[in-house]
Amino acid sequence: MTSTVAGLRMVKRVPLNVIGIAFGTAGLAGAWTTAATFLDAPAAVGHVLWAVAAAAWLLISVRYLAGARSVVVVLADLRSPVLGPFGVLYPVVGSLLAAQLAPPLPGVAAAGVRLMALVSVTFGAFFVSSLLTEPRDPAALHGGYLLPTVAATLLTAQSLAAIGQRQWAIGFFAVGILFWALIGSALMLRFATGPPIPEPLVPTLAIFSAPPAVAGNAWWAITDGAPSMVHTVLGAAMVALLLPHMFLVRRYLITKFAIGLWALTFTAAASAGYAVRLLTAAGGGEPAVVAAWAALALATTIVAAVAIGSLRLALASQRSAAQ
Repeated sequence: MTSTVAGLRMVKRVPLNVIGIAFGTAGLAGAWTTAATFLDAPAAVGHVLWAVAAAAWLLISVRYLAGARSVVVVLADLRSPVLGPFGVLYPVVGSLLAAQLAPPLPGVAAAGVRLMALVSVTFGAFFVSSLLTEPRDPAALHGGYLLPTVAATLLTAQSLAAIGQRQWAIGFFAVGILFWALIGSALMLRFATGPPIPEPLVPTLAIFSAPPAVAGNAWWAITDGAPSMVHTVLGAAMVALLLPHMFLVRRYLITKFAIGLWALTFTAAASAGYAVRLLTAAGGGEPAVVAAWAALALATTIVAAVAIGSLRLALASQRSAAQ
């Protein structure tokens, strides 16, 4: 028992945003699962990626809690104006993973999605209450502020739809759209008026462009892909918010590599998944199929590049610690 406690004390603190690894991997798994349905992509790729996402989610969650060691530390992390918003990704990824169990284990999936929804809602309410009562330095604001308010509700809507809870899913979808308008407007004002976003937070600019794709994927799940003007609106919004990143590529490339670059991955993956749905549903023939594969390949390349960089960073850290 003593050796176990001593071992826990040796665990290095894991920052909240490391869960972005599981989040980005889950996003790519979802994109490949979508491609298996609409592009006849190998289903095994999606299965493997979901397994990797589950392993990463479990390992990072255990490591974080072992490093924190107390509720007081966890609450302090969640109150952080910079990293606090990433805390919601723990239940969000859990919800996405639980929803994948719906076909073989519907009861387990339903229980998992509902539990994770409760945790996400609790954290979201806590986060919004802090925004209402605790003024903060504008320099601390970043795209991650959309995670507890927009991403969590829209992805929970998608998971609820997967377990057949359509009415609840629509409610969560509506809340996500509400906070997209509120928080998105505040962030746009912050970006436009300054101060300049710090280099470590540059990757979070990608999160600002995620809501259209996340909302589109959720609405697709809610309506079983029924044709709708909603998809026209969200598809156009997705393109409009993604295009500016063409001019930010150089900035991303010169940014010093850190785990924070995983903030790029879920936006890329969710956008690719939604693009696959829209392009194949539009009936554009071979050009649409090629474009869908190109979107999936680009997202996979981005996630793979960040994953390789993270592995190199981890190995370099281990070598440094050993010296």
